[in-house]
Amino acid sequence: MPYGTAVSLFVIALAVAIAPLCSEALGRWRIPSVLFELLLGILIGPEVLGWASTGPFVDGLDALGLSFLFFMAGYEIDFSRLRGAPLKLGVVGWLASLALGLGVGLVLLLTNFAISSLLVGLALTTTALGTLLPMLRDRHMLESPFGKLLVAAGTAGEFGPVVAVTVLLGAASPAAETALLVLFVVLAIGVAFLAARPQPPRVMETLQRHLGTSTQLPVRIVLLLITGLVLVASSLSLEVLLGAFAAGLIVRIAFTEGQAEAMQPRLESIGFGFLIPVFFVVSGMQFHARELFTNVSTLERVPIFLGLFLLVRGAPALLVYVRTVGWRQRAAIGVLQSTALPLLVVITQIGLDTHHMLPVNATALVGAGMVSVLAFPLLGFALAGREAEGVPPATDDRDGYDPAFDQL
Repeated sequence: MPYGTAVSLFVIALAVAIAPLCSEALGRWRIPSVLFELLLGILIGPEVLGWASTGPFVDGLDALGLSFLFFMAGYEIDFSRLRGAPLKLGVVGWLASLALGLGVGLVLLLTNFAISSLLVGLALTTTALGTLLPMLRDRHMLESPFGKLLVAAGTAGEFGPVVAVTVLLGAASPAAETALLVLFVVLAIGVAFLAARPQPPRVMETLQRHLGTSTQLPVRIVLLLITGLVLVASSLSLEVLLGAFAAGLIVRIAFTEGQAEAMQPRLESIGFGFLIPVFFVVSGMQFHARELFTNVSTLERVPIFLGLFLLVRGAPALLVYVRTVGWRQRAAIGVLQSTALPLLVVITQIGLDTHHMLPVNATALVGAGMVSVLAFPLLGFALAGREAEGVPPATDDRDGYDPAFDQL
């Protein structure tokens, strides 16, 4: 390994280790570690201190970290618990966001604020589910009615834009991309069907035995599935994120509850312990910080995009969940599902590569996404309050609340 690459890898690992300590030091504000990973990435990157740089090896780790982020997002989704009202409402909410986003994008295009209504519109409909899930789990909210609604909304806000990016922003025509997407879905369903079949006792015994040894065979099989579906998606000219997300869903379907509990800490160690933080640190290193702070036009667009996140992605929650939860939780869901970042990095990069997005908008969108990761969870969870954990409010301010939803 070249010396420069080794130095960069060490500095990146140092940033990965320091980020949670920064979050712990400011524990009373419960700032997510991912924000410090981004900020430390900017600090060590070429535009500030210049201690670390990208290259083939670091870029490979970055891509693997992004894939694992979407794998974990898919793996955390248990459709048996989300089916019914939460998932339907989540899909309806995202479709409303899509309509709003494309409308806002058209206005920005007509006012020469953007050069592509589609790219900006899709960017405004994303939800950073992979970023929100650890926060929900740390607050013990995943199993609450509020948590189920938010996870379902986040699933739609992450899966929907990935599919839209695949179909509408691919190199081929939308019709060809749709055909390839259908082919990929058929292949993924076939793999899921095979994975969900009862496993022979000998296979079960072998996997269980190797899970407790240095070979960690089940973990290796999971990594093989991730890279395999990413390869299939890439070979079909689809977004590799779709393959990683599908791998997470398939693994979740294949595992029994006991197997999922046994695998969870191992997968989280690989993902949240190193690969995913590396992705966020490298994203910070690649962020054009000088452009943001030296160009007044770029800086002015950050609060504009931040407000558009709330309008496009957050506002529909106020109507979609009107008969489901009270206004505080509707507002909380709206704010939290407006949190965006990983897909913003992907969409803005596509825009820059295809010359369909102004560099000033790409930088401002990612900057707004970074602010959303800091501000929206703090505001959203504060709005949700104890009610989000299944504790009934002291006074009934839940206008339009349906008591039957407590059975979720």
